[in-house]
Amino acid sequence: MAQQWNIEQIQLFVRVAELRSFSAVAREQHKAQSAISTAIALLETDLGVTLFERSSGRQPRLTEAGNALLDEARELLRQCERLDGRALALMRGQEAQLRVAQDEAMPFQPVIDSLEALATRFPLVEVQLSSAAQGDVARKLVERRADLGLLFHHDRMPPAIERRALGSVEMVTVCAVHHPLVSQGQVTRQQLAQHRQLLIAPQQSGYPGGDPISPQVWRADSFYMMAELLMRGLGWAWLPRHVVQYSAYHGHMIELTSEWIPPALVVELVWRRDEPLGPAAQFLAERFALHLRAIG
Repeated sequence: MAQQWNIEQIQLFVRVAELRSFSAVAREQHKAQSAISTAIALLETDLGVTLFERSSGRQPRLTEAGNALLDEARELLRQCERLDGRALALMRGQEAQLRVAQDEAMPFQPVIDSLEALATRFPLVEVQLSSAAQGDVARKLVERRADLGLLFHHDRMPPAIERRALGSVEMVTVCAVHHPLVSQGQVTRQQLAQHRQLLIAPQQSGYPGGDPISPQVWRADSFYMMAELLMRGLGWAWLPRHVVQYSAYHGHMIELTSEWIPPALVVELVWRRDEPLGPAAQFLAERFALHLRAIG
């Protein structure tokens, strides 16, 4: 049977499933509720399955078939966004401006080396570079205040964002040179638990190493703020090795030999799904991945 349904019906299906209300979707779309109900009914006819259970006075609930097709519908909409974005990029050609937002704890040298290469390859592209604490990079992309982002992988990424892993940076267990843990030699999990732990915040960020070992925890939204607290003996922490090697921290903190440290931080390139990368952004991404592997 020939396909009759359209993308608008798929969009309505997903929104009704998310809001669990035909009337709420009608208000959102500035349409009559009957128009939403009719569009969903026609979609069900074309697909040959019932998507929602409808009972008088109750919210529509997904059927088993509706649940099975919801993820497929969402992926179809994501593909449509990619198609529109790719066409827009082709129409625009090379970017005139590239706004890059990066986590403030991103390794410094790969970023600078990559931007230097970009200046040679695309000398007419204007670059705006901003640094932010974790979480703010993705927010800038969602709010269209950045075109490209560099951040450390975490689980709670906004659905409008695409991501691509570029490499990783090593995490190490550290404390101040005068901290009691220094005298312990190889520290165990039990020994670490006896002292205050400094962790990246918030706890729900989805970053590796977000779960504490110690019952006493302080949190910060910046690895550099954690390092400042650590140097004053206010706790021990897991920090990226390149942060520990920052010149201002030399002689103030020491790496501990520990039985457990969190996995390496995965560095990701992120961008809006509806605005795919142009040639300058793609070049910058490739160069950064290359320089990141070099320091690893």
